[in-house]
Amino acid sequence: MPHTTGPLPEGPFTYEAVGATREGHCPPDFSPLHVRSRIGEGTDVFERAANAVRTWEMHRALGVGISASAPEAAPGVDVTVTLGGVIKAPCRVVWTVDEPRRKGWAYGTLPGHPECGEEAFVVDRTGDGTVWLTVTAFSRGAKWYARAGGAATRGLQHAYARRCGVVLRRLAGNPKD
Repeated sequence: MPHTTGPLPEGPFTYEAVGATREGHCPPDFSPLHVRSRIGEGTDVFERAANAVRTWEMHRALGVGISASAPEAAPGVDVTVTLGGVIKAPCRVVWTVDEPRRKGWAYGTLPGHPECGEEAFVVDRTGDGTVWLTVTAFSRGAKWYARAGGAATRGLQHAYARRCGVVLRRLAGNPKD
């Protein structure tokens, strides 16, 4: 089991399975997401990638607005992601992992978020030195426009997760990979 910090935070989460992404579990009636992107190789790439994920740098580089109650992800930290300057998506960090070869975190949705569910961003370094970003999530529409989007909404979520890998690869210093 991964080393995580702190107990699961309390709060008005909009779903019951708080922390389920830690084990890769997708609750019934939610759509799963799992996107794994190669970031590069080596300890330096791993450390730069983990830092960019932990400090919201990757999200900011994606072009989304980030407002967080702390400079780094930690259980209980509140985060609001703003899309297009219009859609506000409030979340709370539910768990973190900080191991020598695996670092990351997950946040869960709070009231007002267009979706309902959880999303995790984990950087790991395999035995051969390859660095990966894995985005794991489960979600379902909470607001009418997210529900109405159906498959298109899920397609946008997958595109966003793939874009996280592209941006993190650039931030970690491997633009040619």
